[in-house]
Amino acid sequence: MQYHNPVLLKECIDGLNINPEGIYVDVTFGGGGHSREILKHLTTGKLYAFDQDEDAVKNTIDDERFVLIKQNFRYLKNFLKMYNALPVDGLLADLGVSSHQFDEAERGFSIRFDARLDMRMDQNASQTAAEVLNTYSEDALKHVFRLYGEVDNAGYLASIIFHNRKDKQIETVNDLKTMILKCVKKGRENQYYAQVFQALRIEVNKELDVLQDLLIQSLEVLKPGGRLVVISYHSLEDRLVKNIMRSGKFEGDIEKDFYGNPLTPFKQITRKPIVPSEKENLENSRARSAKLRIAEKK
Repeated sequence: MQYHNPVLLKECIDGLNINPEGIYVDVTFGGGGHSREILKHLTTGKLYAFDQDEDAVKNTIDDERFVLIKQNFRYLKNFLKMYNALPVDGLLADLGVSSHQFDEAERGFSIRFDARLDMRMDQNASQTAAEVLNTYSEDALKHVFRLYGEVDNAGYLASIIFHNRKDKQIETVNDLKTMILKCVKKGRENQYYAQVFQALRIEVNKELDVLQDLLIQSLEVLKPGGRLVVISYHSLEDRLVKNIMRSGKFEGDIEKDFYGNPLTPFKQITRKPIVPSEKENLENSRARSAKLRIAEKK
């Protein structure tokens, strides 16, 4: 399977601060780029990787120090416990959709191809994007588009879909684009469609719920001094990552002890996110919106 270059590779490896004898987890295996680089820095250490996508599973690495777990990373703690791999020295998450998934037309992730509106990262999951569009109430659609896509006219968009789908079910990318064309400002078509598709993808895969599960579990599985390294691609993800690293809570408010000292489970290694260089952006289109944050468990 052809996958694009891993994003911010050197910065991620530096951020993990790898102990050659340590235990590491790559919760978003994908093409295996980050995992292969981690293995180069291990001697007797071990690397566990997670991916629920059958395409990614085909990239597995033949190395006795490597274990690929074919599961959603929201089950992180249970599976690491099963493999007797707790606690761990570092955890890496490269969130979002892989370039490979965008480039496979039949997966329905991309606005570039006409295909069935699928968008499932786990192809065994039941709910597709088409089912969301054809079965959700008008209010539920409005909520999805406003919250997950930050679509300006989410109410109008939801109304157009809700009333027009009675005459024609929405099955393909072009069905959707044609139906909602009147919602789009001229000259902003691609940006608008990208926001709509992002909202649907997040809803189908429950991405923010799964990310919250992961971040909470990272506190439980990392040993003191262990590193959490996360690349996010949109503000909704980045806000959750930033807040948990800063305060240990998703709301971002910091608790203090009697003396006014902050009670936080992480030490922030990066106060501001690391972003790709101009060179990396030119070489790897997926890198453009990437933000890397690193924290160390106290």
